[in-house]
Amino acid sequence: MELSNFRFPKSIQTVGRYLPAPLANAPLMLMLELARRRALLVAPVSLYGKSFRIKVEDLGLSLCFYCDKGKFRSRSSRTQTDVSLSASAMDFFKLASGQEDADTLFFRRRLKMEGDTELGVAVKYWLDASERPAWLSQFAQRFTHTGETM
Repeated sequence: MELSNFRFPKSIQTVGRYLPAPLANAPLMLMLELARRRALLVAPVSLYGKSFRIKVEDLGLSLCFYCDKGKFRSRSSRTQTDVSLSASAMDFFKLASGQEDADTLFFRRRLKMEGDTELGVAVKYWLDASERPAWLSQFAQRFTHTGETM
């Protein structure tokens, strides 16, 4: 199976939908905070006070957070957000590792954006301009290479 088409089974979505927001958000918040502390993901002032939702479709997760003066803070999944991005776990992995850019995923209809489109475009440019650690790119290359030979 080609890894780019990988989706978690429907049963995983069911479990993901019932996870409490603090538990579901914890891994994302940890990654964002680590990236911020290492200056890999420095939020521009235009994101201050804005709220975001990341929907990982095949995991059934709806992760919400906001930018508080450059720091990322968790929020309840029931709150309204300024912009929402939806994709599969693999597509978010490709985006984070730099294997795919947001435009490619968007035009292939694999990344969906709702809400404040201008903010969504600003986030896209910010992510595209952000440096990714070398280990992440190396891991992604090995991970996808391994998956294609399965």
